[in-house]
Amino acid sequence: MASAEPRPEDLSPGRHAFVTIGVILGMLMQVLDITIANVALPHIQASLGATPETISWVLTSYILASAVAIPITGWLADRIGRKPLFVGAAIGFAGASALCAIAQNIGEMVFFRACQGVAGAFLVPLAQSTLLDINPPEKRGSAMALFGAGVMVGPILGPVLGGWLTQDYDWRWVFLINLPVGVLTALLTWRSMPSFPKMKRSFDLFGFALLGLSLAALQLMLDRGSQLDWFSSWEIRIEAGVAIAGAWMFLVHMLTRRDALFDRRMFRDRNFSAGLFFMAITGLMLFAGLSLLPPLLQNLLGYSSLQAGLLTAPRGVGTLVTMVIVGRLVGRIDARLLIGAGICLLALSLYQMSQFTLGMDSRPVIVSGVMQGLALGLIFVPLNTIAFATLDARYRTAGTSLFNLARSIGGSIGISIMSALLIRNIQISHADLAAFITPHALSEIGRSLAMNGRTAALAATVDGEINRQASMIAFIDDFRLMMMLALCTLPLVPLLRSPRRGATGQAGRPPQKNDLSVMRLLRPSHLPPAK
Repeated sequence: MASAEPRPEDLSPGRHAFVTIGVILGMLMQVLDITIANVALPHIQASLGATPETISWVLTSYILASAVAIPITGWLADRIGRKPLFVGAAIGFAGASALCAIAQNIGEMVFFRACQGVAGAFLVPLAQSTLLDINPPEKRGSAMALFGAGVMVGPILGPVLGGWLTQDYDWRWVFLINLPVGVLTALLTWRSMPSFPKMKRSFDLFGFALLGLSLAALQLMLDRGSQLDWFSSWEIRIEAGVAIAGAWMFLVHMLTRRDALFDRRMFRDRNFSAGLFFMAITGLMLFAGLSLLPPLLQNLLGYSSLQAGLLTAPRGVGTLVTMVIVGRLVGRIDARLLIGAGICLLALSLYQMSQFTLGMDSRPVIVSGVMQGLALGLIFVPLNTIAFATLDARYRTAGTSLFNLARSIGGSIGISIMSALLIRNIQISHADLAAFITPHALSEIGRSLAMNGRTAALAATVDGEINRQASMIAFIDDFRLMMMLALCTLPLVPLLRSPRRGATGQAGRPPQKNDLSVMRLLRPSHLPPAK
């Protein structure tokens, strides 16, 4: 190693604040961009002359590139240093955003979005690991609250900000807004971020190729499944087979190779391994809920895209409120109790959403949104704190990259499953409701239209109302399924271990005499003996 890890007390309060602001800005810039472009897609399609099939690649290329690049964050940070990697990623993200804004055709846009996804993949894991490293154990709960606020609120504010910029200015400003933020992020972190230790280790190219192939196939399958009717398409079958085979081969490779892409010893930490599962579930709930609400509000309840975005914003307010409170409670209250309370509150909010009706006003949407935001804040902050409390500090960057990958994959799976079930349940409910439409069931207006020969208008009116009712039933079924999934995770909370107060992981405290034999066993064979 080139240098010792910087201790929290080595940073002055001003420098600590600048580092925190810099990494939070970089992380928020990347997280916002996941959803901010969704609202602008119709305008981008019209401007660039894209087809409905090709315009979806504006989103797919970003998600795909980001998922493939995230796993190498730890290796790159060890190889070139965390500070140069973060600064370079911020500049690369801002530059790719500027190129997206001046794209002249759909091919250029897809390529620049992929470049943006690669650069952005490093920002969130590096921000999280930096906040963990520059804060002492007693302040890591508050640091994770700041981090969680950006991760949770970003996808909620994205559609609102994107809708405003697209409606009042131009879709290109959706990307241009990243330019000043990226430059400011790079300047702040370059001047204030301390130098973190480097480690020379070989790159597991074969393992990365297997994992990248598996993730790419999985993301393509999830993204294109609804368009191609899932497993009735050979493309989806092949992508599913490649994803499963690649994941299995990577797992075997990681368990048998000495210098694999991820050190298998990090998965021996029960908190970290269980935290990965809970983070995937959290991503599923967050992104699946965000994907279902806008079409419900716009297509069934008649709100505009901007109004729908504003109605989802209270969820972010609830998340912010909880994270401020929970950040102070972590370390004083058993983190498992906070996570359990969050899961119960999440299930209650989903139950409220399963009671939505077509005749309701905006109040149930706001109340359930605030409650769900409170729940996500209760889950996210203690989960991140407890997962990294006992993990060796040398695994933090790789660990945070895996955490963000789990959240991303969980979100993609959740969106795909809930969207597929929504379409299927609409068809089933439509058939069930249509069976009750008989001449005796028609209203007086309907019978008069039929008597006057206006059967086409009658059929269109009745079919439109059946579609509305069937769609509402399908949305309710999705919310009910998510509620049951949340409740099923509640018994798994005891899998987490409550760390001792002040625990910082093996690398966060001086080695004890009894640790020496353990350290000898855990030391990789290619590293020299510790002096």
